[in-house]
Amino acid sequence: MKICWANTDNFDEAEIVIVGIPDESKSHSLRKGTSEAPHKIREISSIRDTYKRGNNISLGLPFSGINKKVYDYGNIERSEVTKVIDKIVSKSKIPLAIGGDHSISAEIIKSVSKKHGQISLVYFDAHPDFIGSVQGYYGSVFHDVLPFIDIKSSIQIGVRTPEQEEINNIKKYDLTVITPFDIAKNGITKVEETILNKIGTSVYVSFDMDAIDPAYAPGVSVPVPLGLRNTEAIILLKSLMKKVVGLDIMEVCPNYDIKDRTSHLASRMIAEAISSF
Repeated sequence: MKICWANTDNFDEAEIVIVGIPDESKSHSLRKGTSEAPHKIREISSIRDTYKRGNNISLGLPFSGINKKVYDYGNIERSEVTKVIDKIVSKSKIPLAIGGDHSISAEIIKSVSKKHGQISLVYFDAHPDFIGSVQGYYGSVFHDVLPFIDIKSSIQIGVRTPEQEEINNIKKYDLTVITPFDIAKNGITKVEETILNKIGTSVYVSFDMDAIDPAYAPGVSVPVPLGLRNTEAIILLKSLMKKVVGLDIMEVCPNYDIKDRTSHLASRMIAEAISSF
């Protein structure tokens, strides 16, 4: 099943390539099931983001429409990530990956950096994922990609439950972090301005769905209260798209969702991102 936002069957003419990576082998979460997210998000996109009248099917588009050619590559194995992302990026296309656990992002970022050099990483997450004492899992992603990013122009958004080691690393590397409390206090417009002034010209956005409050996104592997509102998250996501060289949506956990709300939100976020490229 393809995501409903795919509007071409020709890889070569595509500007954005969607790739599903149904793998959670590097997750330590007690909640299992993120490997089911690529299929579920596609399925829900076709059920809830389309309208059928007789034999005609139309999309419930973002208000600004979709003017880019989008190709759904289908699902790949984790072992294929480097090869497939290299292929996409080498053709000057933008990869949009759907996981799976967040550790997958590290492999994607490494591939994207081969073409663009050190990139600005905008990391939406309830957790910093900045553990350095253990590597190669979903809690060490940010530390694992340090050689491939420009830390001075990178930023984390939505963090609200760091471990002490992560706090230490944030201070050590002078990493900019915007919490949900900063957004509530300062307002979305000022925060958006801060982010856009911080990032460079080549930006990779990695979005763990637990950055959003579980009131809006209950179906995630590690839910944490006091998160971003869904509209806040999408406003910030859309503002980044003009500089984006890659994007991922990770950690939807359909087994723990409520009436597929999180999968549907992920589908809408993908549409809004595509409409803003």
